[in-house]
Amino acid sequence: MKIARLLLIAPFLLTASLRAQIEPRAALVEPAAWAALDAGQARTAAEGFRDALAADPKNPRLHLGAGLAASLERRDADARSEFERALDLDPKLAQARALLGQLQYRMGDRLLAVRTYETLVAMVPDDREARATLERWQREADLHDRMQQAVGSHFTVSFEGPAEAALAAEALEMLDRAYWRIGQLLGTYPSDPIGVVLYTGEQFRDITRAPSWAAGAYDGVIRLPMRGALDRREELDRVLSHEFTHALIRTLAARGVPAWLNEGLATALETGTLDWADKQTASHPPVPLRVLQSGFGRFSGAQAQLAYATSALAARRLLDEAGGFAVANLLRDLGEGIAFDAAFLHRIQRPFADFASNH
Repeated sequence: MKIARLLLIAPFLLTASLRAQIEPRAALVEPAAWAALDAGQARTAAEGFRDALAADPKNPRLHLGAGLAASLERRDADARSEFERALDLDPKLAQARALLGQLQYRMGDRLLAVRTYETLVAMVPDDREARATLERWQREADLHDRMQQAVGSHFTVSFEGPAEAALAAEALEMLDRAYWRIGQLLGTYPSDPIGVVLYTGEQFRDITRAPSWAAGAYDGVIRLPMRGALDRREELDRVLSHEFTHALIRTLAARGVPAWLNEGLATALETGTLDWADKQTASHPPVPLRVLQSGFGRFSGAQAQLAYATSALAARRLLDEAGGFAVANLLRDLGEGIAFDAAFLHRIQRPFADFASNH
């Protein structure tokens, strides 16, 4: 009887023994992973959480960290899986639920994001930021339910009423021209249709939270306010080209693209000339490209104009020197997680520091 009982409990004894050996290792690895995440070192953080999870796979906090690292690297499917696993292990982990909702929204599952945030707000009713986000998403869902659509080969344009129908049809034509012109230059085309939504100025500000100077936004969907300057067809054409370029860049690199390159290409590939940018940098010193690594939403209108001018001229020079195919390959390398300086040297055949010093 004693032998039989020992055989029955041996696997549990072994598991406990292994846990005693492994969990301290996870405890050592985890702080370094969080520190790397805090420092913005997504790849190092991802490796750290991967090692910690190998030792402690049922730790929801580690899955949360792994999801954050994956999200920073724009590995959205992996991040979503990690957040969902964290919630399977601990349904009360509010931070994981909040991040999952944001990710669902970014991936286009907006109704699912609303349901996730409804659960979150029920869990933490005092979280005013979560409640405000939920209310904004609900207003967006209600608005989109009322919208009509103009459907083309590569784009779907949503608009609110009959008065915008002619404009939506014209937007489709402009977008198709941008699709072929910019796609040919970079040697690549989006494989999936791209959604476009036309808003009033108030709706645009409410839904995107974009700065007041923004003429459009792209977050997986091209969003445009039908206001002021956009009544001019050439301005609409320019903004649609700009936002389409952002969409095309996203298909090549969902992560790792510095803002100056992302915004610079989108601006350089607009319809029209860059005479305004030449004049802007002639009267103001251009901003160092290293300063323009993150988004421009933090800038005032005048600062943003100089940042866009600097970035557009740098992107135009990059296209002139290396060509669109090389730039597209640079973007692909960044999307695969290759360090920017190494990818730039490989694809552009000169160090980035040398390129940046000459702008």
